[in-house]
Amino acid sequence: MTDYRVARLLAKLEIPLLLAVPAVMAAALLAGVEQAALTMLVVVALVLALFFAGYEASRPGLRQIMPTLVLAALAAAGRILFGPIPDFKPVSAIAIVAGATLGRRNGFMVGALAALTSNFFFGQGMWTPWQMYAWGLVGYVGGVLAYAGAFDRADGTVRMPALLTYGFASGLLYGVVINAYDIIGFVQPLTWAGAVARLAMAVPFDITHGLATCVFLAALYKPWCRRINRVVVKYGL
Repeated sequence: MTDYRVARLLAKLEIPLLLAVPAVMAAALLAGVEQAALTMLVVVALVLALFFAGYEASRPGLRQIMPTLVLAALAAAGRILFGPIPDFKPVSAIAIVAGATLGRRNGFMVGALAALTSNFFFGQGMWTPWQMYAWGLVGYVGGVLAYAGAFDRADGTVRMPALLTYGFASGLLYGVVINAYDIIGFVQPLTWAGAVARLAMAVPFDITHGLATCVFLAALYKPWCRRINRVVVKYGL
């Protein structure tokens, strides 16, 4: 099978692949599977591998890859720079900018690569694929919404309320993925009391993440999108 056919096939499977992770989580929860962490880790790693394979099979040129790599590097550097402040990070905002300007697949790649590379500083572990998936999903959904016209008007102005609403929601979306993995995989025995207790500890950090994303989007979205769109037009990306 040629790379072109592989790329087309994997492109068609993008949404089913992304939905496979919450589907497996739900199945493990409903079936009462104990020690589900390893099974879920294998699934999310497979999803990431197939997504990356689809991106590589599309044979993007160097000019197409460079903006994605630069944004991923900026997101990783920003995460490290703001490391002393828990969950006050620009990664989600930059992934959303990438999705809005370069498309949903590049939004996913920026979020995933930022998580992977910054964890060489924060520490790699079985949490890394989950952070890659969660931040990648934030960028992917941001790209889908931007393509649908949710963030930008035809006259070039920004629908700031809609943008900031998704910015805040993206922090919660990231938290849902990470918290679900943590609760389903490691809270044993899994009870409502145990799940609520774990969520009670996590929710304040998720809210901080959402608010931080709003702050970074308010500061970065318009100027960065304008500059990136110029590059896209100039080089025909």
